[in-house]
Amino acid sequence: MKRAHECFDLEIEDRVAHLRMSRGEAMNTMTRAFWNELPELVREIDREALARVIVISSTGRHFSAGMDLSVFASEADATRSGGDRYVAAEAFRSNLGRIQSSFDSLENARMPVLVACQGGVIGGAIDMISAADIRWCTSDAFFCIQEINIAMTADVGTFPRLQRLIPEGWVREMAYTGRRLPAEKAREIGLVNEVFETHEAMMDHVLSTAREIASKSPLAVTGSKALINYGRDHSTRDTLDYIGVWNAGMLAPPHMQEAFAARAEKREPEFPDLLKIRDEPM
Repeated sequence: MKRAHECFDLEIEDRVAHLRMSRGEAMNTMTRAFWNELPELVREIDREALARVIVISSTGRHFSAGMDLSVFASEADATRSGGDRYVAAEAFRSNLGRIQSSFDSLENARMPVLVACQGGVIGGAIDMISAADIRWCTSDAFFCIQEINIAMTADVGTFPRLQRLIPEGWVREMAYTGRRLPAEKAREIGLVNEVFETHEAMMDHVLSTAREIASKSPLAVTGSKALINYGRDHSTRDTLDYIGVWNAGMLAPPHMQEAFAARAEKREPEFPDLLKIRDEPM
C-alpha cells in the first residue's frame, strides 16, 4: 500500500507503516498541511489497525527545520488584527492546542512510533521526535530548540516531553542558549538510541527493528506501550496496580502458547492483529 500527500508519503509493508516527510527541498518545514496530515494519517493507521508499527523518517538533507514561517505569520496576523486582545489571546491558546494535539497522536497511538533523523532536527521537530517511542539518528544530525533564537518560548511540546527523556540540565542549556546538540552527545544523554554513519544504514536498522516488533504479539506490544506511558506519569504503586488490572483483563494464554509453540517449531508465531476502533458510539 502506497499513498502520497502534500507533506508525507505513506507505505505499508510487512505490517510496518512508513511515513516519510516528502518536502526535502523545503527542509520539511511544518506547514498547515503538515499539522493536518500527520495526526490524520497516524490516527487512521491506529483506528483501522493498518500496521503494527509506525516508522517516521524524512527526505533531503535535514529531518525538519520546524515550524514553517507561513504558520508563524498567520498566527501573528491574527494577533495583530485588532479587537479585544484578551479574546485574541484565548483564540491563540485554542489554536495552539490544536497544533499541540498533532503530536499527541504519536504518543496515543496503540502501536510504537519509531523515528529516524538526519541533519537538522530543529524547533518543532524536537517536539515531534520527543512524542515518539524510540529515536535514532545519523552522525550529521543535530538537535536545536530553535525558538529561543527567534525570541520565543517553545510551546508545542518540547518541555513536558524532552525533560522526561534527557537530564534536566541539558534541556535547560538547549532551551536557554539555542545551541545545537550534536549526534554523539544526543546518544550519550539518551535522546537517541544509536548513531549511524549513513542514512541507509540507519534506515536498514530502524526498519529491521520495526519488523522485529511487528513479529511480536500486538496485544503485548500495545500493553507495554500503554503501561510505560502510564508509569511515566504515575507513581510506582499506582503503576503496579494498573499493570495488575491490565493483565487481569488482557493477559492472553493462547498468545503465550503460540509464542512457545513457534519457538519450539522454529517458525514465526502468528498472532491476531488489534481490532479497528469503532467510530460510532456503542
